[in-house]
Formats: sequence, C-alpha cells, structure tokens
Amino acid sequence: MTDTMIRKSIYLNASPEQVWNYLTDPDKLALWFHKPTAPLEQGNELRMYGAESGNLLIWGTVKTARRPSYIEYTFVIGPMGDAVSLVKWTLDPVAGGTRLSLEHSGLPQGAEGFGLTLNLDEGWDEHMSRMRALLHESA
Repeated sequence: MTDTMIRKSIYLNASPEQVWNYLTDPDKLALWFHKPTAPLEQGNELRMYGAESGNLLIWGTVKTARRPSYIEYTFVIGPMGDAVSLVKWTLDPVAGGTRLSLEHSGLPQGAEGFGLTLNLDEGWDEHMSRMRALLHESA
C-alpha cells in the first residue's frame, strides 16, 4: 500500500445503527453505492456489481466489522491493477445523529495515479451525498 489517502467526514441525521445498515446491508448499499453479493460482515468476501452494467466493479475482503461503530475492507478495482487499497468507515454518535468518517488508503502515488485518486475522491463525495439524502428522507 502507499501513503496516498482520501479522508472525509459527514454528519448524518440518523443513529449509528441506521448508518451501519446503509454500510453493510446489500439492498441499502445498492441505493447509494453498489450492491454486494452478501452482507458486509467480518470475514466475508466483498464483491460489488454495477446496477446498470451488472459488471463486477469492486472486490476484496471484509477485514473487521464492529457493529455499529467500525468496518474496514480491502478494496480493489480494475484500474488499480493488482494494487489493494483499504477502506475504513468509523461511526461516532453525536448529539442528534452520527459523524461518519471515511479513510481510503493505499491509493496510487505520483502523477500517473493522480487521475484515479481524483476520480475516487469525487466518487466518494457523490456516494456519501446520496447516502445522506436517503437517510435524511427517512428521518
């Protein structure tokens, strides 16, 4: 892995348990991200497919899952070749809801990898915004 990393935090008007479900339940993940073949539970293989294309987009392994506060998984996509990155989600209860923090590490370094890192950074913004909208609709 490399030192290149994306970090983001958002505040959500939802309990950590509700947010956890959006991070681990295949049907809820499909609403804001990509649908996995199985719930994101510790030790499970991670395989996520495109809603429209049906193509395998993301694969890896769920390394740690501590409901409802922390989950981490390896994250591989085709443009990364054989490189394996790591996604960590931390859910902290705050007055009125949850602070959700993302750390995506092990990304490509240097000018040649910047385009992919930029795309991932923009993608996480879009996905996290979509999750927030869904959670706030149901609040």
